[in-house]
Amino acid sequence: FSPQHLDDDTVSGSNWITENNVQHSLSQTAKTTRKPYCGYTQQTLSKREQAEQESLLAAIQWPKPPDGKIAFEQSTDPTHSDFVIVKPSRFFKVGDQLEVLVRMKDFQGKPKQYGGDYLQARIHSPGLKAGAAGRIVDCHNGLYKVFFTLLWPGEVKVSVSLVHPSEAIQVLMRLREERPDRVYFKSSFKSGRYSETTECNVCLPGGLPVCNFTDLYTGEPWFCYKPRKLSCASRISHAKGGYLKGLLTREESLFFQSDVNIKRPIPSSGPDSVIVKPKAFTDLSSMDRAEDPTASPSGYYYEDQWRSRTHWIHNFNKSDDITECLQGKVIHLFGDSTIRQWFEYLTAFVPDLVEFNLGSPKNVGPFMSVDLKHNILLKFRCHGPPIRFSTVFSSELRYIANELNSIVGGRNTVIAITIWSHFSTFPVEVYIRRLRNIRRAVVQLLDRSPKTSIVIRTANVQELGPEVSLFNSDWYSFQLDSVMRRMFSGIAVHFVDAWEMSVAHYLPHNLHPNEIIVKNQIDAFLSYVCPLQT
Repeated sequence: FSPQHLDDDTVSGSNWITENNVQHSLSQTAKTTRKPYCGYTQQTLSKREQAEQESLLAAIQWPKPPDGKIAFEQSTDPTHSDFVIVKPSRFFKVGDQLEVLVRMKDFQGKPKQYGGDYLQARIHSPGLKAGAAGRIVDCHNGLYKVFFTLLWPGEVKVSVSLVHPSEAIQVLMRLREERPDRVYFKSSFKSGRYSETTECNVCLPGGLPVCNFTDLYTGEPWFCYKPRKLSCASRISHAKGGYLKGLLTREESLFFQSDVNIKRPIPSSGPDSVIVKPKAFTDLSSMDRAEDPTASPSGYYYEDQWRSRTHWIHNFNKSDDITECLQGKVIHLFGDSTIRQWFEYLTAFVPDLVEFNLGSPKNVGPFMSVDLKHNILLKFRCHGPPIRFSTVFSSELRYIANELNSIVGGRNTVIAITIWSHFSTFPVEVYIRRLRNIRRAVVQLLDRSPKTSIVIRTANVQELGPEVSLFNSDWYSFQLDSVMRRMFSGIAVHFVDAWEMSVAHYLPHNLHPNEIIVKNQIDAFLSYVCPLQT
């Protein structure tokens, strides 16, 4: 299976999506490098959608080690590897670029000859609670360049870590294509006193009768095995089923060891910090601004406050400031538990915003908070399946695109969306389809009500161990996030860069970032909703 030179089937968006003949003869399947993961979810793409999908998949293609199995000893060892700051003692001032060279070695101390390792890097000044993410360039020969923009004066330290060696990434790619069933789901069906539970997924292996819950409006596929006695219409709930075990061979599992090669620091050879001098007084105004919304980094922390380089962030430190901003508005939060954190933060922080008990399951929702005095309505609803929540009532399982279609919009409507984490176990095409549906609904909403504020919260990094990596690795999230940013570029939505806000911070990585990081996300979000009148 070689993602480097994808075979024709895969480039056309993988045959399980584009082939019109449902029956795959075995000989046909055997020839293709990718098993048709879904014989019967037809997705007919227009020429334009097809072209976009191909360019998205090309943009996130990952370099591949040379052919053949790589022994563990020859895989990347962060402890033997090192980084050097290029010209560490030269005169640096705020606004300058800092370049770092990372040299990868294997467990025998031999230099690596190929790329594909997944790294994360940041600069930081602990005393100032300052930090920013770096941009990593793979030279495909065992060397990596990391570029930082120096955005504050003082002593600035460099940290580089190996998230996964290239050999582990190959395993993650294989799992994504071959084992999209590694997280499975279930639904309960009930009639009177009798109930049954069956397995569900975006796709189910054939052979047994299924209930087709594909959404009529978006065409989003969802199937459950048919209960033995009950009808498909008696489905009452959706829930996470579980995680498959035993996905790796013994050799492969060596590439996923917590204290060896998952998120391990790479030591520096020589100095690991530089001294940065302040800018001359005259250049202050332009200091940290970057006109380009795709600028790297998109922002930085200073005294634990996130400063965006693309728009002014106002700090909403008093609950009154938030109340004033949101007065008369309806705020819809759509997505997973990382945007539910916004609901929880706002409800806890603003005294007049009181949660109205809808009797929803804890952590699942839907949730609603109301401030009658200032006419504020805050709502949270989770995105449609696949979602690893327990237990969502069938009647509350709704797709973001359909919800957006039912919103009138206007200057008092605020929408925030995040959707990423629950898609990491599926081929990227599944995610592209979901975003295409959401994007279509966003474009239509902005077309009928251009004053609607729409914000997208990006993915974020998280704590990784041997298990979590196979289902929710930062590498999966990074790939999906890259797709999302490309698909929504040029559309009038704003981004809260939760990715860089989690990479640049000094706190340990967490799927649900700490409250100080959430506060900074909220400040960025509300600064779009209520820009400072300049």
